[in-house]
Amino acid sequence: MKIAVLYGGTSGEREVSLSTGKGIIEALQNNGHEVFGIDFSPEKLIDIIKLNVDLVFIGLHGKFGEDGKIQGLLDMLEIPYVGSGVLASALAMDKTKAKQIFGSNGIKIAKSKSYPATDGIATIAESVRKHFTPPFVVKPNQEGSTLGLTIVKEDRQLEEALKLAVESDSTILIEEYIKGREMTVPVIGRQGEEQALPIIEIIPKNEYYDFDSKYKPGGSEHIVPAQIDLDLTNRMKEEAVRAHQQLGCEVYSRVDFIVDEDGEPVILEVNTLPGMTPTSLFPDSAMEIGWSYDELIQKFVEISVSEKTKTV
Repeated sequence: MKIAVLYGGTSGEREVSLSTGKGIIEALQNNGHEVFGIDFSPEKLIDIIKLNVDLVFIGLHGKFGEDGKIQGLLDMLEIPYVGSGVLASALAMDKTKAKQIFGSNGIKIAKSKSYPATDGIATIAESVRKHFTPPFVVKPNQEGSTLGLTIVKEDRQLEEALKLAVESDSTILIEEYIKGREMTVPVIGRQGEEQALPIIEIIPKNEYYDFDSKYKPGGSEHIVPAQIDLDLTNRMKEEAVRAHQQLGCEVYSRVDFIVDEDGEPVILEVNTLPGMTPTSLFPDSAMEIGWSYDELIQKFVEISVSEKTKTV
């Protein structure tokens, strides 16, 4: 097949996307496809409009890649692509909206409240102090890779945390801090036939799973499969698939949880375009059941082609 890979982009996760794109391109070439790599920019939409390919593999992360915008453009051009469509991508990227959907469908969520940045730092801080006591989390509503995130442990940190979050987004999300074990569950499959792959426990070297823990060599340890009992394993896998389906995700996603000190899984978010470097979490999990990185990428392509749901 002729496949274009979109990578890079202009979000704060550009460097991660460059690595993801490189891995995907090599895997597709190894699988015999004719591959065209495009370092995507909203200022160069002509590169997309002129595409003549069978499929687009989106290796972008963050804004203009993971939020449904590029998916909408590809839909209008009637170019099929790997992964979730416009609505699912936008919902998953909007943490507040996604949490509302999860909570209304019986998946445990952390207490949270969102604020438009236009309210002003002072007004937001006043409201936060009424509704939350430290520790709590301040983060942009639509940003990935923990960019702009602060765990506020003392009241004096609040204003600076809000200013940092505002730099990344026009909406700020405040969330109760849940102490526990970081887990993530990859999901793959045709719509209605999704399966959860082995659960991964993430043990960051830093205090929490921040940008450095995610992307710097040795920043975290991945335990696959996670050392948890069968009941919790089955529950998290079921909830991961349910979250994926509730948002309307397609082909693949990765669902992040915290297992709190009472052993209860609390959903954090669904990543519709998770990191896909050869050493990323999703490929680590796939490897546990015998799928090589190249085989995993080919499975995404085959599922996308068989669904034929991406053409308008």
